[in-house]
Amino acid sequence: MAKEVLKVDVNITGFEEVKGKSGEACMILFDGTAEGSGFKGVIGPSAADTQKQDYGKERFLSARYILKGKDATGKDCRIFIENNGSFEANGDITTRPLIYTDSENLAFLETSGIYGKIEGKEGGVIIHLFEE
Repeated sequence: MAKEVLKVDVNITGFEEVKGKSGEACMILFDGTAEGSGFKGVIGPSAADTQKQDYGKERFLSARYILKGKDATGKDCRIFIENNGSFEANGDITTRPLIYTDSENLAFLETSGIYGKIEGKEGGVIIHLFEE
């Protein structure tokens, strides 16, 4: 059974969009907090979710951000997340994140089978990351 290893609470802070003749793209800027599996921290500056879609095809997203906080040992650490995914026909979003961390205690995040589910909320989303 899947175990939630990290919950990222995202607040949208800005939005830029381009609509072309063959497709569209938007960049969603955000901040927020994260906790779980022996980590507690905040989303660092310059976090962005880039979404693009060729008309008539799937919409893809790629969010990149760095979490800054402390691991379960109390050590300052960072977690880089590149969360890639697509929108399913029913509106659900499942992601496959790439993760790097400088925490020895959280190194398992780099090699575990992690996937994400995105839940909507007022003014943002909640990203739930699960270990398979």
